Amino acid sequence: MNFALYGYGPPNARRWIVVDCGVTFPGPDLPGVDLVLPDIRFLEEEVENLAGIIITHAHEDHYGAVLDLWPRLKADVWMTAFAAGLLEAKRAGDPTARDVPVTIFQAGETFTVGPFSIEAIQVTHSIPEPVSLAMTTPAGTIIHTGDWKIDPAPALGPKTDEARFRTLGENGVLALICDSTNAMREGESPSEEAVGAGLRGVIEEAEGRVVVTTFSSNVGRIRAVAEAARDCGRQVLVLGRSLQRVIEVSAELGYMEGLPPFLSEEDFGYIPRENAVVLCTGSQGESRAALAKLSRDEMRNVALSPGDTVVFSSRVIPGNEKPILTIQNRLIEQGVKIIEDKDALVHVSGHPRRSELKQMYEWVKPRILVPVHGEAAHLSAHASLAATAGIPEVAQVRNGDMLRLAPGPAEIIDEVPVGRIFKDGKIVGNDDEVGVRERRKLSVAGHVAVNVVLDEGYELAGDPDLVALGVAENDARGAPLEEIMLQAAIGAVYGIPRSRRKDLDLVGEAVRRAVRAAANDAWGKKPITTVFVTQ
Repeated sequence: MNFALYGYGPPNARRWIVVDCGVTFPGPDLPGVDLVLPDIRFLEEEVENLAGIIITHAHEDHYGAVLDLWPRLKADVWMTAFAAGLLEAKRAGDPTARDVPVTIFQAGETFTVGPFSIEAIQVTHSIPEPVSLAMTTPAGTIIHTGDWKIDPAPALGPKTDEARFRTLGENGVLALICDSTNAMREGESPSEEAVGAGLRGVIEEAEGRVVVTTFSSNVGRIRAVAEAARDCGRQVLVLGRSLQRVIEVSAELGYMEGLPPFLSEEDFGYIPRENAVVLCTGSQGESRAALAKLSRDEMRNVALSPGDTVVFSSRVIPGNEKPILTIQNRLIEQGVKIIEDKDALVHVSGHPRRSELKQMYEWVKPRILVPVHGEAAHLSAHASLAATAGIPEVAQVRNGDMLRLAPGPAEIIDEVPVGRIFKDGKIVGNDDEVGVRERRKLSVAGHVAVNVVLDEGYELAGDPDLVALGVAENDARGAPLEEIMLQAAIGAVYGIPRSRRKDLDLVGEAVRRAVRAAANDAWGKKPITTVFVTQ
């Protein structure tokens, strides 16, 4: 969930730019939440000083929050044509999304945003048109790498622009703000060309259908699958809206030229089994994605058979291990063969390993190295690598740290509020605003609603109405839990002297406490309880 803020100028006249504006995805601790967004409350206080937003590439963790956060920022956005195409496709599918003013740039161009002169530099990554940004002010030039690697044979687009990085290094680079994702891995990442060959080998050897699941944004991988299928005499069928959207945008920009047409779900029954390659979403175990539906045999027109092969052309994002394993086990029960990157070269990371990081240091020769984009272990490993490589200053930062790069040595000078907010249906807000905390409690112990009616003499006008949702049916002895809670509610009312029952709030709180206590005694959990008392 990338969101970097760069400022230039004294505190009372500082101008800001945002680099990347991404999302992450909710886990089981956030029931009902659709997306997790960065908390931008600090910038909202400074929004009149915001000069613009620059997007390095169109991965969700780098651009996925633009539509939801732009109404709070209302600044011009700069991105490449591919990123702009995906943003527009996403906006068209969301009736609540606002139009966002976008200026399109391409690698090699220089443009001005506030006090910053921005140069976009070509790099390679697992998506079309990724760029690093060289940002220059009177204080010096800093390079924000974004996501990158040094790929000698990329599937799409030119190689990382070594010559430009070297020139910038010769002219002097104040700081390198650098991707740390693979800072714990030795050597160099294999090329996408090698992955294409690995996929072709798997498809050639397969006897039945071949299903390939990958990140929908990896256009080079999509093209590699399509080329391998074509070379093996097979046709490619696409499942999943995000894949279809990416393919449409890619085709408009010319990235799918020379490939046979992709087929849709309705064509499945007409393709001989030995001629079919299915490209689908769901590599991270998403329950509503195409692969999960295939594993549950829930698709209307598509089903797998014993002897078919499913290829996971992707890495496992930490936290997704369990849902992925669940899908794989379901597929294995169907007689399907599973192939992962440990079985064949069917995936490679889009991020630099340690040798590539050292190569970048040599090109750029920064005075300061700031490791970003990674968990604590990656950031620390990157910092150690940079120190041993002889970079004069290594500044370790964490979310919320305000780092001064110049003048003087790099130093953390302040801490600003950071955190997470949530997209929940049509609402964007914090825990309380979207109701996540109470919903989490509901997911654990359910809810009980009790309606108590008192007559004119403040006696019960009848037994209270009680409705329980997500609560156990019986206690350990088989007694109905609703009856146990109902008797507790009645006892609570009669436990209050009639003269004090005129305080309806008092009655409601007594019933609420009694119902929760009875549930806890019988069940071991305290459901959220709502009580209505009328007279």
